Amino acid sequence: MPTKDELKGKLNQAKGNIKQGVGKLTGDERLREEGAADEAAGEVQEGVGAVKRKVGDALKKVGDRIKR
Repeated sequence: MPTKDELKGKLNQAKGNIKQGVGKLTGDERLREEGAADEAAGEVQEGVGAVKRKVGDALKKVGDRIKR
């Protein structure tokens, strides 16, 4: 199950993608660059969330093994 960071990261990527598209359509370079930054930040945030999930899964497995 995805973490909150993964979901927020996906949302930021989508928001950035939309801003880039609107910026390209309107010729607004600042908006396009802001969208690219949002998208990149979303990718990082999603990656952080994935790492948190994997660490949590690994710790759960270790805990399950200790209980046996």
